[in-house]
Amino acid sequence: MKKKIMPFDSPPQIDTPTLRAAIERHLALSLGRSADDATARDWRMALSLSLRDLVAAPWLDSARRAEEAGAKRVCYLSMEFLMGRLIEDVAVNLRVEETAAAALAELGQDYAALTAAEPDAALGNGGLGRLAACFLDSLSTLGIPALGYGIRYEHGLFEQDFEDGRQVETAETWLTQRHAWEFERPDVRYEIGFGGVVTEKAGRSTWVPDQTVLACAYDTPVVGWEGKWANTLRLWAAKPVIVFDLDSFNRGDYIAASAPEVLARTISRVLYPDDTTETGKELRLKQEYFFTAASLRDLLARHLAEGHALDALPDHAAVQLNDTHPAIAGPELVRLLADEHGMAMDAAIDTARRTLSYTNHTLLPEALERWPQGLFTRILPRHFAIIRLIEKAHVGETGGKVRIVEDGDVKMGELAFVMAHRVNGVSALHTELVKETVFADLHAAHPDRIVNQTNGVTPRRWLYSCNPPLRALLDETIGTGWPDDLERLDALAPHADDAAFRERFRAAKAANKERLVAWLRDRDGISVDPAMMFDIQIKRIHEYKRQLMNILETIALWNAIHDDPNGDWVPRLKIFGGKAAPGYVVAKEIIHLINDVAATVNADPKTRDLLQVAYPPNYNVSMAELLIPAADLSEQISTAGKEASGTGNMKFALNGAPTIGTLDGANVEIRERVGAENFFLFGLTAEEVVTRRAQPDFAKKAIAASPRLGRVLEQVAGGAFSKGDKNRYAPLVRRLQEDDYFLVTCDFDDYYRVQRAVDASWRDPEGWTRMAALNTARTGWFSSDRTIAGYARDIWGASSLTKAG
Repeated sequence: MKKKIMPFDSPPQIDTPTLRAAIERHLALSLGRSADDATARDWRMALSLSLRDLVAAPWLDSARRAEEAGAKRVCYLSMEFLMGRLIEDVAVNLRVEETAAAALAELGQDYAALTAAEPDAALGNGGLGRLAACFLDSLSTLGIPALGYGIRYEHGLFEQDFEDGRQVETAETWLTQRHAWEFERPDVRYEIGFGGVVTEKAGRSTWVPDQTVLACAYDTPVVGWEGKWANTLRLWAAKPVIVFDLDSFNRGDYIAASAPEVLARTISRVLYPDDTTETGKELRLKQEYFFTAASLRDLLARHLAEGHALDALPDHAAVQLNDTHPAIAGPELVRLLADEHGMAMDAAIDTARRTLSYTNHTLLPEALERWPQGLFTRILPRHFAIIRLIEKAHVGETGGKVRIVEDGDVKMGELAFVMAHRVNGVSALHTELVKETVFADLHAAHPDRIVNQTNGVTPRRWLYSCNPPLRALLDETIGTGWPDDLERLDALAPHADDAAFRERFRAAKAANKERLVAWLRDRDGISVDPAMMFDIQIKRIHEYKRQLMNILETIALWNAIHDDPNGDWVPRLKIFGGKAAPGYVVAKEIIHLINDVAATVNADPKTRDLLQVAYPPNYNVSMAELLIPAADLSEQISTAGKEASGTGNMKFALNGAPTIGTLDGANVEIRERVGAENFFLFGLTAEEVVTRRAQPDFAKKAIAASPRLGRVLEQVAGGAFSKGDKNRYAPLVRRLQEDDYFLVTCDFDDYYRVQRAVDASWRDPEGWTRMAALNTARTGWFSSDRTIAGYARDIWGASSLTKAG
């Protein structure tokens, strides 16, 4: 019988003298430094360790209470966890940021400077990883027992820089410094195999791998609001089973001696290695299996240690697959249950399915992973055989025509769907399109399996922490209870009609813009006027997100200013941020074009007071925390039907930036909540996109019908932004003319028209501020706390151990 666990209402408390003493103690005893010799890095590390000490008590207590309650645990499997800097995050959630700042000030150190110098953990790329981080924050805030599982990448994605406008990639170096927040667990390690053969004996299959690495655990506490609960992010590092081959070394073969370590560490070195080569594909598949297999073994070890029967696994664990990267969890869990624990195959499949659920994040066919059958069979031979059994059983149950193995590929989207008891989309529109498009046949076979859980963002990081001026205004206006009950922002709406409130709202925005201006100047040497409209698009670079359309419209605006230099133009700063995958040639050319246009426009004495373009390199969470509060306009301009949800759109709206966007992803729900009059809508709908794409020569016709666009494309192709080089962007222009799959040409004129409507609204400061304030007031629903409560209720069957009811 489960024990009743009372709510925990005693977050860690500490005063300034005590925290100061803790910092001094760690400086001396953990780092071996005196105050006179300590560097800024030493002070930051001492502060981090002191805050980690405060987290340890609720973290250990949460684990104890979850075990005593027999609580169902959520296991969130994700290739990415884009956690961002943790000092401020922990200090905010423990409510000790002022204490920390005061303690450091007494020691002659600047809290803001130290926190700003903390490196971002290089554990993700974009929205997928940041969503996972928000979910961990909300799981802890809601008191739902959970573990996040991923990979401890040594070098993450990459550090981005620009050379002559082109993206160049270098290895992330975040782990060259000690990572203060993690606890290494030498006793938690699992052997993970690849390749080999499958033997059969007495009707039982045994996989004998020919390569084996160790998955070694590193735990980071994730504390929720006010420190009432803390969960764990467990990351796996790959290490060799045999650390060093001494025989090879003594024979003089020094390379062979270190080969086991090199091969193992390769698995956890880099996020998303370039998979345009066969070796890259193999590494990606090994990475996905490595962390998924380790996580499931860890889950089963805990389940059995607590005395539960294997067939009761779905009652005690809910495993969420964040996209298709961990889709191998289905056959791996079946293998563990059947091959290693003797469960009947049919029962193993049923048990695994009742444990697993899958979040779909994309409607792009290429993003629903497929692995060549030959590669898959060579690396995971037993899993391929199990997939065949799963497929056979599914066809027998449903009589359907869907195949997991088809045309020489193993289709991970179909595998994830078939092996999940629930499949969720991440916005209302996306969920319906999942039913109608990528999984139409599977939805017909399982009409109750697909559910919606619209994404959300944590208000602790994405408003309370990153936007102190607005936070102060909210606290004074509606009270301090909103960080863990974000729909209290509804009470802000009536104040949007108060001129005094609007003035203070404008002042908060101006302060954030001044902060960003100083950062751009100090880091990148960019000088801009904070009075300009800050028009911002920050996200990974992809054709469907249409950064290309944004920069083409920028060129058109530049032309228009030249054509009418005395016009009533609204001064704009266009800011871009985001990385392109190393092997994504088109995306990298879009980056190159943005930077070339920026160089031309920013150097133009006739327009530079009215139009500038900035592209600060190496976009990450910390940069977003500066850009989002300073934004006046949020660019959410993806091709309708292609963005699953987006979370940047929510962050911008929450921080008082109206959206210019299409009816795509969560834009639809944002527009419904903030009001159509407070959203700048343009573009084709998802249905119209499909219809237009079917028309012959649609792109050429759109260009012919738009002299404005035709002129821009002629300039780009003619070398106007490439120092006369007509070859540089000819392929990019030709792609628009002949194969404009994402309909930049078709939406361009409407986008330009609505941008001029944005200008007209900006000229009315009172009206614009009211619109911005209503965006903040009406987006409380987009809290990740609401999203996680929905998952817990509709998918996981998990309960809070801190919330009543």
